Amino acid sequence: MRSIIKHEIKGRIRVHLICKRMSAKEADTLKYYMENQFGVSAVKVYENTADLVVWYEGEREQVLAALRAYEWGEVQVPEYYLQCSGRALNNEYREKLIMTVVRRAAKRFLLPIPVRNMITVLRATKYIWQGIQTLAKGKIEVAVLDATAIGVSVIRGDYQTAGSVIFLLRIGEILEEWTHKKSVGDLARSMALNVNRVWVKQAGQEILVSTQDIQPEDEVVVHMGNLIPFDGEISEGEGMVNQASLTGEALPVRKLPGATVYAGTVLDEGELTIRVKNAGGSSRYERIVTMIEESEKLKSNIEGKAAHLADALVPYTFLGTGAVYLLTRNVTKAMAVLMVDFSCALKLAIPISVLSAIREASNHQITVKGGKYMEAIAEADTIVFDKTGTLTKAQPRVRAVIPFHDKPEEELLRLAACLEEHFPHSVATAVVNAAKERNLEHEEMHSKVQYIVAHGISSTVNNIPVVIGSYHFVMEDEGCVVPQGKEALFDNLPTDCSLLYLGIDRELAAVLCIDDPLRKEAGEVIAKLKENGFSHIVMMTGDSERTAKAIAEAVGVDEYYSEVLPEDKAAYVEKAKAEGHKVIMIGDGINDSLALSTADVGIAIGEGAEIAREVADVTIRAFDLHELVTLRWLSTKLMRRIHRNYRTIVGFNGSLIVLGVAGIVPPTTTALLHNISTLGISLKNMQNLLSEEQN
Repeated sequence: MRSIIKHEIKGRIRVHLICKRMSAKEADTLKYYMENQFGVSAVKVYENTADLVVWYEGEREQVLAALRAYEWGEVQVPEYYLQCSGRALNNEYREKLIMTVVRRAAKRFLLPIPVRNMITVLRATKYIWQGIQTLAKGKIEVAVLDATAIGVSVIRGDYQTAGSVIFLLRIGEILEEWTHKKSVGDLARSMALNVNRVWVKQAGQEILVSTQDIQPEDEVVVHMGNLIPFDGEISEGEGMVNQASLTGEALPVRKLPGATVYAGTVLDEGELTIRVKNAGGSSRYERIVTMIEESEKLKSNIEGKAAHLADALVPYTFLGTGAVYLLTRNVTKAMAVLMVDFSCALKLAIPISVLSAIREASNHQITVKGGKYMEAIAEADTIVFDKTGTLTKAQPRVRAVIPFHDKPEEELLRLAACLEEHFPHSVATAVVNAAKERNLEHEEMHSKVQYIVAHGISSTVNNIPVVIGSYHFVMEDEGCVVPQGKEALFDNLPTDCSLLYLGIDRELAAVLCIDDPLRKEAGEVIAKLKENGFSHIVMMTGDSERTAKAIAEAVGVDEYYSEVLPEDKAAYVEKAKAEGHKVIMIGDGINDSLALSTADVGIAIGEGAEIAREVADVTIRAFDLHELVTLRWLSTKLMRRIHRNYRTIVGFNGSLIVLGVAGIVPPTTTALLHNISTLGISLKNMQNLLSEEQN
């Protein structure tokens, strides 16, 4: 494809494509193609201007070569990717908005007044009927107020005012619907399934393959703590499946052979072999959209208050209208009160501001599952960090393998990787990567593996027990002993790294030294979090006292706890909440999931365990702790915006009522100004909260 480079800096390039305006499908196809190029980290396509922006970590020439090789129509894109992109939705509502304005202008200049009045009367019936239906339910809400304002204007023959109110209400409906659907879509896409490789059972063995190679009727093996990647039926095994993300059930559900499981749910316990029913991802996306639409999670407390207040104010608007008429006997002045109410702006502006903030968070690779969590983040005073994968890097490395066995070092590492590769944890990944770097290929040589949360893994090889994990698990729980003559080696193990113990047949076979370096930004982020109102920052880890103390002193937390179990983390969170604190928990592993679900806000970082991301209220996909500060800024600014909305709405509309009752401004003008202000506030609330400097 021919293109022109418009602008570039290191790691980012913007090009203009030599073509006509792209369709939504063409733009999504190009985006999908570039996203799947090696070294490309992010892509944006602007179909209206035919521009493409690529963020990359690889070689510049590779990106340009991929772009030159691209041809329209030659790329096969999964159907669900096109269905769920959101680009067509934006085009649809943009056209709706433009056509509504164009029709209004055309009617005003091309149609005679009697015809315009007749159209206004016909369109008024919709709003009047909605008001009657609301009254029939025994409610006096915003729909009744709108119906009364439009109906009274039509009865008085003031068709211009009625038409203006109807037009502005229609614009408001389009904007609200557009913003809501876009925000829900953005949120659903960020929550949608993102699994790249899965274990497939072939000829009695488990083979790791790409999800793109999976076909219906394939048998996929899911181990404990992992996300179920496809809809299907259980053919072997049993387990406890966490379905909270789709059904809202608080407790895991027992699943046996023959039961149906759904993509995106998490296997809390056990192991399942699933016969794939649907290899696509659209059903997962659609269920998430449905869940979000129906879930009260999306409502923050302040949103609920705004909606309640909006409806509660309607009777007072009617009372005010009646009072003004009784005192002045002037219908025009009474109409000034009826045409201006506080409820419409409150009901429209507040939800838009929350959904817009959630959308903005997604631009920073932050998924927030509901407005109430942003409200809680703004109010939180205590933050609890897990250490591994959060304050330390998400990709630790194996520095050394210290043998205590007659087996060679490579054989011991190969066995460790064979056990660890089934489980989603940064330390397990480090072991697997170390084996890959040494080209230690292996076939499955152990029996069924069992993962003991926060401790380790046990299995058997040729009917001989094999365990790997913490000192407590291997040496104390499993009773492994140091081989005779190796006591001095054991007593002088390195003290500047984390240690992973491998035991074979109740005897220590090897110790793996894991470098778990501190994130370079950790100390700075902790300091910024304190500057932004967190009065108590805590670190909790299963590591030794020595390691925990060193990390805590380096980053500057207020308090730390070492050698803790999952239930200890959750108990601390419960205790802090009972003392009146608003608590945020941050983690990435299976052992963090209990504390994540217990906290006021659970935040999962990076590419940790699927169960952690699933139970968390917020997921940060970026490998940079600064996004925690960004999230705090967003949440705080959102609350400020909402409170500012209250003041603006009350102040402006109150002034209009006073001017109308005083006879200074006629009802037509007050209605126009009221609706324009409502739209203006709503549009303002759709803008980003953070400045370019903060971004």
